[in-house]
Amino acid sequence: MVKKKKSTHETATTAVIDHETAAPAVEEDQTFTSLRTNLAEINKCKGVLGYILRNATSATIDLKDPTKLVEYATLSSQALDSGKEISELFDIGDIENILIQGKDSKALCITMGENKASIFMEKDADHTDILRRVSP
Repeated sequence: MVKKKKSTHETATTAVIDHETAAPAVEEDQTFTSLRTNLAEINKCKGVLGYILRNATSATIDLKDPTKLVEYATLSSQALDSGKEISELFDIGDIENILIQGKDSKALCITMGENKASIFMEKDADHTDILRRVSP
């Protein structure tokens, strides 16, 4: 009887975390968490219909009428993308916020670093107060 030789290979993966590169990720996470907390409080205000907060890795959606999720998400994405295109086209710098006002409601879209927030509200809600509460 011939004995087969067993060979075992171990693969080791080493992760090196540089403090300079790790700190911004934690800071961004804290900014996202802080924004989410602020938006949760704002969502309780009269006239606010909900919000969408997103960045490259996370998203939080809190809408009083979840059936409008697709419409609100599309509006938010298109407004922020169009704002970026317009700022590049006319070389006006970074867009900080966009207000879209319709017949019955309005949306305030804000970019803060890598975080993008859209707050949906009734037309008579005070968007300047909401903007002041969200912005640092």
